[in-house]
Amino acid sequence: MEIIMEALPAFGDAWTLILQPVVLGYLVMGVLMGLCIGVFPGLGGIAGLSLLLPFMFGMDPILGLALMIGMVAVVPTSDTFASVLMGIPGSSASQATVLDGFPMAKKGMAARALSAAFASSLFGGLVGASFLTVFILIARPIVLEFRTPELLMITIFGLSMVGILAGRIPIKGIVAAGLGMLIGMIGEGASSGDLRMSSYDYPYLTDGLKLVIVGLGIFAIPEIISLLRQDRAISEEPQIGGGWIDGVKDWFANIWLSVRCSIIGVIVGVIPGLGGSVVDWIAYGHAVQTTKDKSNFGKGEVRGVIGPESSNNAKEGGGLVPTLLFGIPGSGSMAIFIGAIALLGSGQIEVGPAMLKNNLDITYAIVWLLALANVVGTVICIAASGGIAKLTTIRFVLLAPFLFMIISFAAFQSGQNLMDLVALFAIGFLGILMRRFDWSRPAFLIGFVLSNPAENYANQAIQIAQSRFRKGFGEGIDYIFSPIVIVLLVITVISVVLGLRQAKHIMAEGDITAGSKRAPMVFMLLVTAFIGYALYDANAIPNYSRDRTFPIFVASICLIGCAFLVIQMMLKPETHTIFADRELNGEDAQATHGLWPTLAWFAALLVLTSLLGFILALAIFLFAFMVIRARVSMVFAAGYTAAGLAFICAMAWLLNRDFPPGLLQEYFTLPWPFT
Repeated sequence: MEIIMEALPAFGDAWTLILQPVVLGYLVMGVLMGLCIGVFPGLGGIAGLSLLLPFMFGMDPILGLALMIGMVAVVPTSDTFASVLMGIPGSSASQATVLDGFPMAKKGMAARALSAAFASSLFGGLVGASFLTVFILIARPIVLEFRTPELLMITIFGLSMVGILAGRIPIKGIVAAGLGMLIGMIGEGASSGDLRMSSYDYPYLTDGLKLVIVGLGIFAIPEIISLLRQDRAISEEPQIGGGWIDGVKDWFANIWLSVRCSIIGVIVGVIPGLGGSVVDWIAYGHAVQTTKDKSNFGKGEVRGVIGPESSNNAKEGGGLVPTLLFGIPGSGSMAIFIGAIALLGSGQIEVGPAMLKNNLDITYAIVWLLALANVVGTVICIAASGGIAKLTTIRFVLLAPFLFMIISFAAFQSGQNLMDLVALFAIGFLGILMRRFDWSRPAFLIGFVLSNPAENYANQAIQIAQSRFRKGFGEGIDYIFSPIVIVLLVITVISVVLGLRQAKHIMAEGDITAGSKRAPMVFMLLVTAFIGYALYDANAIPNYSRDRTFPIFVASICLIGCAFLVIQMMLKPETHTIFADRELNGEDAQATHGLWPTLAWFAALLVLTSLLGFILALAIFLFAFMVIRARVSMVFAAGYTAAGLAFICAMAWLLNRDFPPGLLQEYFTLPWPFT
């Protein structure tokens, strides 16, 4: 009761913040943006939040949070369109929905499947928000006791879960997370300011890679390239049929399944790194296990839609638990969310125990914004279903250049440097390879986000522990091994043991066929070479510097993992899952265009930008792409180009942003927007 009374003022302050018309307006805007992002397969909340990152700097905290929460909440709802209407998972959290949602659509029951999914998503989102409200009340006194050793231990727990639960080959998950951490450590060290990994040769890398570039490169670009290679409309049939009321009745008739799957979603969401890659499969498996007649699953069973959709929205509330309470991202989108919060206002909000202590009203505002966003998102999704169904029949080749334009513009805003686009291309290529060979991209991204906190906590804990040990051995031990640390250590060990037993059932990038040793082995050796270089570079830092210790430790662990993987690859047959290659089966194997010609278009935009500046390069790129690749008339291409330029210029003008200049601008003075 005392805890509740203490939190009551924060409750009132949170509602005061939320109920401002401007805040509700930003929430609706975020929901609409999330709807647009979620409708395109593969982009998801990570790409959406990455697009928002450049515009978060200096924004009023509550407005920025309303915008981001609106987007995060609606993406797991709107990605159902792709799963049901197109038979393509809208995101990793909606893979299971395809199994029964798409067969329902082919039977003329798309509306029934969508309405059942939306009702389940709404219910799951509200369950997640309710759980978060109660959990914060209970956990706040405990979390406020967390010091540096406790925060380091919870970070280790998050990283261990990311690595173990990232895919069928656990060591690949660990190496992927470590690779993300090493790339996150590029640049100036936090302790002594020593430069790491060639940042002394390339001044651009001194400040490290920006989160927006890594988020867009590792997730958005691989999915866009994949869809573009297939050269078809996302869906062939725009009709969604009737049965909206039937779908809601289906959900209500299976409400206890929805309750159970929502709880599953919350629990899975709380575990850092597990998140969307597995939650829908666990819920789908539960739906199958608890149904007497299992014969209709995979053929259009509505319970196969209700289960996964209830869980994937509830996981967002669960994912906010480690994010808000400990600063540990519960998923890839939460990793971006943490980075965005640091940019809001003047940086006065910091996730973790400090947020519960100093910004409890903001914490509860986030929770209830999540609940409101789910309601608004569901209503808009139902209202927009007809139009969105028609949008999916447009050839993706007409949408891809627009997406490339938005992504390039957003990446440049992160650092206002042409090298931002080079970094985007490089990370995008890495993302393509990780997607192809079944390396967990969420594990990589969370490792990237946690690299700096993990290093800082480790250095601080060692420094403070050393001073405590000088006063007495017992005092040092008591500081390091507090009761909370011991409990977290036990939980971490148990989680790793259980995770190792379950990892074989988890698919980081979907069900990918194996069949050839050469390409996966080459990629494995390239990853090993980079990690080896990172270890060599860290060893070159002077011994007295604390900036060498953490990268040496991470690189050493990763090299051991790489050695195990290489040995396995030498011993295992070509059909083993360690040789997973998306080019051998599935949509990439059936693509009508090769990877390199498709990627060359994005490379051409980069080269033209370096020569002519972004706007002139974009004009040439859009027109040439429409005429040569999309094969439309020159009149249509000219209109498309003009519309694209007008859109991007209007966005830049409204946000007071500039475009990347090129070599041309060094010799000629041109008016905005050509500068």
